[in-house]
Amino acid sequence: MGDIMDTQYFRAVQDQKKMEVADVIRQVYEALTEKGYNPINQLVGYIMSGDPTYITSYKSARSLVMKVERDEIVEELMKAYVETKLS
Repeated sequence: MGDIMDTQYFRAVQDQKKMEVADVIRQVYEALTEKGYNPINQLVGYIMSGDPTYITSYKSARSLVMKVERDEIVEELMKAYVETKLS
């Protein structure tokens, strides 16, 4: 224990490292597929409207997708498209 006159520091514990956007997309895609939804249609609906009800709550997919910004999802999808289709 330090001297009472010293400034104490609080170091927050990271609950979990920030999940990569690609991992979020993959997990949401899998949850939508398992529930029988068309994952492309549902993801497009979510991205265009911002309405999280396009994403199933199965396997916490809805709360997971809301942890990343929609523009980050679009950026990741565009990056993957360019790398696979235009390269």
